[in-house]
Amino acid sequence: MTHRFKNRLAQLFAFSLLTNFLSLKILPTFRQILTKTLDFLRMDSLFFSADGGDDDSMFGSSSTVRSIQSLSDLDDERLYLVDHMWWNETRESLFREIDGVLYATSSLFSDDFESEIILDMRRSEIDSDGCKGEEQGVSGREYALVSEWMFYRALKWHYDMKNVGNFVAVEDNKADLFPLQISLSISGTTNSLVVKISQKGNGIGAFDKSCQIFNVKSGLVKIWDFSGQITKFFLQGRILPDKSELMIAEIFLELQVYGLSYDIMQKENDMSVEDTNTKDIPSSSSLKLNGHSEKVNSYVRVDHPLITNNSSQTYNLGLTGLYNLGNTCFMNSAIQCLGHTSHLVDYFLGDFRKDLNFENPLGVNGKLALAFGDLLRQLWTPGATAVAPRAFKSRLAGFAPQFSGYNQHDSQEFLAFLLDGLHEDLNRVKIKPYNEIKDVDGISDKEVADEHWRNHLARNDSIIVDMCQGQYRSTLICPLCKKHSVTFDPFIYLSLPLPSTSMRTMTLTVLSTDGTTLPIPVTVNVPKYGKFKDLIQALSIACSLRDDETLLVAEIYNNFIIRFLELDTHNDSLELVRDRDCFVAYRLLKEEDSLPLVVFTHWRYERSYVEGLPVLRKFGMPFVARVPESTNGSDIHNKFLKLLHPLVMPEEFSLDYPENTPDQQHTTEMDVDEKVADNDDDDDSKSEGFLFYLQQQGHYSEGPTIIMDEQPLLIPETRILSVRVSWPDEMLKRYDTSILSNLPETGGVALITKTPPESVSLYKCLEAFLKEEPLGPEDMWYCPKCKEHRQASKKLDLWRLPEIVIIHLKRFSYNRFLKDKLETFVDFPIDDFDVSSYTVEKDEDSQLGFRYKLYAVSNHYGGMGGGHYTAFAKCGEEWYEFNDSQVYPISEDQIKTSAAYVLFYKRV
Repeated sequence: MTHRFKNRLAQLFAFSLLTNFLSLKILPTFRQILTKTLDFLRMDSLFFSADGGDDDSMFGSSSTVRSIQSLSDLDDERLYLVDHMWWNETRESLFREIDGVLYATSSLFSDDFESEIILDMRRSEIDSDGCKGEEQGVSGREYALVSEWMFYRALKWHYDMKNVGNFVAVEDNKADLFPLQISLSISGTTNSLVVKISQKGNGIGAFDKSCQIFNVKSGLVKIWDFSGQITKFFLQGRILPDKSELMIAEIFLELQVYGLSYDIMQKENDMSVEDTNTKDIPSSSSLKLNGHSEKVNSYVRVDHPLITNNSSQTYNLGLTGLYNLGNTCFMNSAIQCLGHTSHLVDYFLGDFRKDLNFENPLGVNGKLALAFGDLLRQLWTPGATAVAPRAFKSRLAGFAPQFSGYNQHDSQEFLAFLLDGLHEDLNRVKIKPYNEIKDVDGISDKEVADEHWRNHLARNDSIIVDMCQGQYRSTLICPLCKKHSVTFDPFIYLSLPLPSTSMRTMTLTVLSTDGTTLPIPVTVNVPKYGKFKDLIQALSIACSLRDDETLLVAEIYNNFIIRFLELDTHNDSLELVRDRDCFVAYRLLKEEDSLPLVVFTHWRYERSYVEGLPVLRKFGMPFVARVPESTNGSDIHNKFLKLLHPLVMPEEFSLDYPENTPDQQHTTEMDVDEKVADNDDDDDSKSEGFLFYLQQQGHYSEGPTIIMDEQPLLIPETRILSVRVSWPDEMLKRYDTSILSNLPETGGVALITKTPPESVSLYKCLEAFLKEEPLGPEDMWYCPKCKEHRQASKKLDLWRLPEIVIIHLKRFSYNRFLKDKLETFVDFPIDDFDVSSYTVEKDEDSQLGFRYKLYAVSNHYGGMGGGHYTAFAKCGEEWYEFNDSQVYPISEDQIKTSAAYVLFYKRV
């Protein structure tokens, strides 16, 4: 047995004695001291020899102590110095079990007293239990040293208790928050703690403030250590055998000072007999957020001045924006909603580190929870400016790599991954038990639900489960044998469909084939999952189609007809029509249905930007008409001129057709035929400018030229003649071709129509989510009774509701052909969302409340190809809009918009 092994056995024996001794009923104060000693002994990496060699000392050499550079090596949370009276107000509600250790502070002599403060901190004989009943002293003369989580919990408590107009109460928030660099060492001779504060390490402003705070000449300064770090450091120095070198080793600490405003310090000076000759405290415009990976320009918001001795100025809490790092608005929106979830904020501002799970293979060793907690504390730091969440985004990418880049993502998808990652990092269950699924036949639903919930909690126990997870019942019913299969599953959010998805708005261009009217856009409402016949029927009504007419709808792409809907029998679903597609409906006579169809495609010469030479290109929407079986070049020519008639420019029209006066508002087909004939007889040169070519359907190359008065043209088997029309420059001036190029997209809205936006109630969305519906053929269910796969019906019911209900409105739809977004306006309640009628289980044990209140909304503006996310959140009693780094107050009547995407409700 080696000497090093003997030392290790001695250490384990000491641990055993201390552990057994702590289990006895001993005095609380002594038990706390021993507990802190035991915590100290467990830090092997700090105090045992690091070189791996044998060491006679139980605690290693004193050189190990000198390797400690800061107090954060003992605890990675920051320390805050606050006013003791301010802190003591929160102890009864939040920190009843935490006791402090009192240190009396006196001044030591310094060679450079004008630029350095040296204080001697000596532990008082009065323990924390004995001082509970004493007078706590005057505010400003007693201070409390607390951990970071204690400070933020106390700050949030004051904000919740004394919130007035969404501002922290003046008496709690008239001081700034500033860092103070100090050094700590233990004096081996006086057995006390020596604190040094230098002007060089802090600057004039922070040093002058520290002179006011630690003005021991005006009376004894008392510091209560509730963090335990000073006591731990002091214990370390007293246990180490070589105390002569301990005075040499200094620990540097950046202390955060809060709540010690200049006017409070001025009151101390007024009470003091001696004049301290204090200087004016200059304000700092640039501070570093200590301990965080991010830097901010100032703690004060850009729209508020720095805090001075003017007590009318206050900080805003929770109104801090997030910088857009590049397409990260989806992340900012979701974080702001979670950052105003009071239960979650209280948890992460508190001591959440105790729940970190470093053993869960499904998590990231607590890194995501630490990064999120750090980000929330930055958002709730008094007066902090906008924060750049780079560290958090980096940690999130370790859990969900799809968020590592800078592509736009879905805020709800991000929210789901974030909550799942936080749950895994904070899961209090270290070893998940195996739960066998039992036969539930003959057992009531309540017993089955309770057992499923117990099994779920046995494997999943975190703040996310406590706050956000509920339970719903899923029932499958066989259509033949009526076999019921009931399961109970947890949920973290509800994805509700929008009932308005059954209808959609489409805009098409209607074009006559008799040359009497101009093209007009028409907007209709059609079933989203309907057929082409539904579209044609709606168009017929909208454009007042005559009984002797019919509609031929064609899809136009790149000024070319790519298909006729009635001929496309394989893809006749309106679901396949995209919003950016363009369609034209041609009005034709029913009696001419058997005649061949001619399609005119327009071409003109345009100057090429590359070579500078004229290039022939297509333009405008094609013309369609019926022609006789034995049609020739003249028939084609006359039909085209007839279709062009509505496009004649007004000046040219009056010269060519003097019989037409401005009073004539209507033109008949017979009038058009006569005018076309007269035009041909009077001036053939005007019509000879057009050149007509036969073109094989689907090809862009020129075919043979169509010659006037030639023998009849050969009709192809498709019964469709494709004619290419070349426009000369003089005809481009004669006709208004801009009308042909005005082709609206299907998703556009015609200017002449006023279609009101669709509206649906949130309750209707919830009913659509819970209604019974058959499973699809691809989701066949294996019936255990029939022993075959059946197309069963499925019914969902809400069984157990969480404290926070997150509702996702399914605005985006995806399939293999296209993506779409619904702009349906959802009318959701703000103050009273009652779901009692939608919840099955309502006995005394489960009925915790079915009324909820809205507190945050994640919004999405724009379409599928891009868009932008913002957030609405209630802070105090007011609503605010969080648009990345910008924060604006808004009224409650601005909350409901068609951009609402994710709703956050909390139980009343």
